[in-house]
Amino acid sequence: MTDSEETVRCWLVERSSYGDERMVTLVYAPPEGDRQLTKQLSTNLLMRTAVTAAREVEPDRLAPVEDGATRERYATEATRMAETHDPDEEV
Repeated sequence: MTDSEETVRCWLVERSSYGDERMVTLVYAPPEGDRQLTKQLSTNLLMRTAVTAAREVEPDRLAPVEDGATRERYATEATRMAETHDPDEEV
């Protein structure tokens, strides 16, 4: 994990889509799984945007993950992504 004063490396831990709204939700979290960044993109925008395995996020943009089961799931998935993908790899 890269954790500097300015950014936290967060890994893609969840991707879900909503049929009628044609929206895709991406969730990025650090390996601890305790914080998250949620981005919602239209499917049209998603086709023009590279979704990478990780991204550097300013700490103040991260929301806490309150639910323990979700925190554990995000930690597991972030760790798996970090072990199997380069941060800039498109996924």
